[in-house]
Amino acid sequence: MKIRIKGDSVRFRLTQTEVKSLSENGKIYDSTNFGSIKFNYGVVLNSDIDQLHISYEKNAIVLEMPKKTGEEWFSNDIITYDHTLKTSSGNDLYLLLEKDFTCLDNTIEDQSDNYPNPKLS
Repeated sequence: MKIRIKGDSVRFRLTQTEVKSLSENGKIYDSTNFGSIKFNYGVVLNSDIDQLHISYEKNAIVLEMPKKTGEEWFSNDIITYDHTLKTSSGNDLYLLLEKDFTCLDNTIEDQSDNYPNPKLS
C-alpha cells in the first residue's frame, strides 16, 4: 500500500493482494517506523458510510470505504474511487483510492503484485 499526500489531497494505491485482502477481511494496515515513532495507515470497510472518509489520530491515517463497495472491489474492473470531503475547518480534502498499476518506466520498486498496466498491452 502506498500513500501520496500533496496539499489537500490524499491518495492510497493498493496492490492486487491488498485489494483482495480488503475485500475479504474488511481492513488492511501497514506502517512505517521513524525511529521512536511508528506511523500507521490503512483502509477499512465501514457499513455506516456511503462515500470515502478519512481520519487522522494517534499517528495513524485511516481511509474508510463503504463496505458493500469494498467487498466487491476485487472482483470488478473499477480502478478508482474518489470523494472530496469538506473538513471541519472548511477546506476541501480530496480522497483517492486506486488499484496500483505497474509503472511504464523503469523502477527499482517491486511491482510483481501490481495490476498489469493497460497501456503496456
